[in-house]
Amino acid sequence: MAIEKNDTLFLLVKSLTKSEKRQFKLYAGRLGDNSEKNFMALFSLLDKMDGFDEKIILEKTNIKKQQLSNSKAHLYRQILVSLKLNPFHQNIKTQIREQLDFATILYNKSLHKQSLKVLEKAKNIALNNDENNLAYEIVEFEKIIESQYITRSMSNRAEDLISQSKEISNRTVNLSTLSNLSLQLYSILLKKGYVRTDADFAEVKNYFDTNLPKFNFSEMGIREKLYLFKAYLWYAFITQNFISCYKNAQKWVDLFYDNPTMKKNNPVFYLKGINYLLEALFLIQHVSKFKTTLQYLEDEIEQHNFLINENTESLAFLYLYLNKINLYFLEGNFNLGIDLVPEILVEIDKYQHKIDKHHIMVFYYKFASLYFGASQNEQCIFYLEKIIKNKELKMREDLLCFSRILNLVAHYEAGLDQNLEALIKSTYKFLIKMNELHIVQKKFISFLRNLSNIYPHELKGAFVKLHKELKVYENHPYEKRSFMYLDIISWLESKIQNVSVESIVKKKSLLKYK
Repeated sequence: MAIEKNDTLFLLVKSLTKSEKRQFKLYAGRLGDNSEKNFMALFSLLDKMDGFDEKIILEKTNIKKQQLSNSKAHLYRQILVSLKLNPFHQNIKTQIREQLDFATILYNKSLHKQSLKVLEKAKNIALNNDENNLAYEIVEFEKIIESQYITRSMSNRAEDLISQSKEISNRTVNLSTLSNLSLQLYSILLKKGYVRTDADFAEVKNYFDTNLPKFNFSEMGIREKLYLFKAYLWYAFITQNFISCYKNAQKWVDLFYDNPTMKKNNPVFYLKGINYLLEALFLIQHVSKFKTTLQYLEDEIEQHNFLINENTESLAFLYLYLNKINLYFLEGNFNLGIDLVPEILVEIDKYQHKIDKHHIMVFYYKFASLYFGASQNEQCIFYLEKIIKNKELKMREDLLCFSRILNLVAHYEAGLDQNLEALIKSTYKFLIKMNELHIVQKKFISFLRNLSNIYPHELKGAFVKLHKELKVYENHPYEKRSFMYLDIISWLESKIQNVSVESIVKKKSLLKYK
């Protein structure tokens, strides 16, 4: 059998740290059963292998082919049990669930008062940390015990539990409605992208207004507020209201700032909130605020002010470096930015099994944009081709479309114009197929198509004319995003003034944004 690097057991073994491997061996040793030797031999072998290879496993262990599937499943489960026992992987949810397990054991042994005492403690932890689903499960368990008339501890106990159950249930329903709305808006953004017409805007607005539940903000829990801000954020992204994106992302981050324990209980949401705040600041071109927020993120990562595990570590890398590149774009420091590329490539290799392939393609587009800004067009084309030639991965339509447009410009700038006409035609067809042909893109491609008919002494005038035509769309509600992915205006100004793109962007940054 060929080597398979994506086998689930293999990936789990390779994700273990040295201390986790040591703990697993100690845990497995306690089992003390000779029948466990096979799965330990399998573990040791997988730990040394570069890829899962069934043939090697069957040759170097006593596991028979018909036993391999069960041995893998057994090993997988035992590793997870070992990890569950590791204090590093404990959090509020696991602590509450552990108390629930204890309460269930006590209940089954008819130690009902002890069970209720444990449940009360677990319920308070759940309510204090806005874990409403777990709190509801605990209350329902308490109701089961009380309904059997076992304790008769309080005359109004039933009323208290019913009242708690209703309150938590209402909050859970509200939270579910908000999380559903947030998720659906995010799905719309991924599938359809930004609104392109007034009709698109009206459709999204109607969906948002219809599905947004009525709420009293002062009575909402922390998690409800979080999903409310998320819903408003996605709505603002879809409708290209980037000021609103900034405001809601800031509210999202402030929620964690005002409730510090949330950082460790919900570190992924915390990191995502900071990332969306940075993305919004990038879109509104607020350089000074972007820099202070980026420094804040870097300080939080270095000082371990939130739970650091494999998941948050890979997210921290992703968000930190994507936004470091964005800062180079904002300030026009493209040549400094390309110095960061080798370092990022090393990190991408390190986290290759922990970050999705789509984000790697996003890095490649940003690399290409850096090289384009630094007038290194061959390197720009090199990274764009990695995106364009990737037929296996489903990526965002905007990434696919603008990769091809930037590819056209890079070929023109590099003097690789022998196949430019064919490249223009294929790009035009692709944009039509993807339903991504906007006014800005259409005018720009038309300009490139007619370049061969323009005499050299007329070229500057043609650039001036296109610049004038496109400039009016720079703040257009539905066309402005074209300039976010490819700063065509700055490129045209560089051609008109006969200077580098970098110098144009730097000048704009100094004059407008600081």
